[in-house]
Amino acid sequence: MKLDVCGSKCAVRCSKANAHEDCLKYCGICCNQCNNCVPSGTFGHKDECPCYRDLKNSKGESKCP
Repeated sequence: MKLDVCGSKCAVRCSKANAHEDCLKYCGICCNQCNNCVPSGTFGHKDECPCYRDLKNSKGESKCP
């Protein structure tokens, strides 16, 4: 069930991304780590999911699209 929830939310989130496959990959990872929370829309709105917003990559940049 988790993958279905994340998959559908990430499909919306990444629908306008240039690097579509990378977006889906990282969105899925973030969604799973953040109890299925993905911000609404295709960009921004990260305050809706503080966990998603606050995950960082090894360079200290936002991990989640």
